[in-house]
Amino acid sequence: MMKVYLSGEIHTDWREQITQGAEDLDVTFSSPVTDHGASDDCGVAILGAEPNKYWHDHKGAMVNAIRTRKGIEDADVVVVRFGDKYKQWNAAFDAGYAAALGKSIIVLNPPEHQHALKEVHAAALAVAEEPQQVVEILRYVLTGNLPG
Repeated sequence: MMKVYLSGEIHTDWREQITQGAEDLDVTFSSPVTDHGASDDCGVAILGAEPNKYWHDHKGAMVNAIRTRKGIEDADVVVVRFGDKYKQWNAAFDAGYAAALGKSIIVLNPPEHQHALKEVHAAALAVAEEPQQVVEILRYVLTGNLPG
């Protein structure tokens, strides 16, 4: 069974497209918490309120890092999605962490981000523009079968 960690942008359904497209493959998926509010507030919800926004965010980042590190470390493949709407600094960090661990990385982003992500792309083994391309990469890796 291949373990795939789906990192990055949380505002579109790209994760669902990949997991649904790979239903017939021997793959398990994991990801960060994609409920934006829960992700932002997990630290203070669990460890107590913080009057300073910096410490509020810091607690959340530390708690989320437990899940993120575990997911990336356990993964065979890390897919990192950079979307259109927001700067995903966390996604870039995840890509760097995965690269440092020697993980196979697939980057998923629109073509207009090519220049901005050139260093991230250089660490990846594949750069896709559509979730279906990620599914086809996983299918090929697991079965040797090409699309069509």
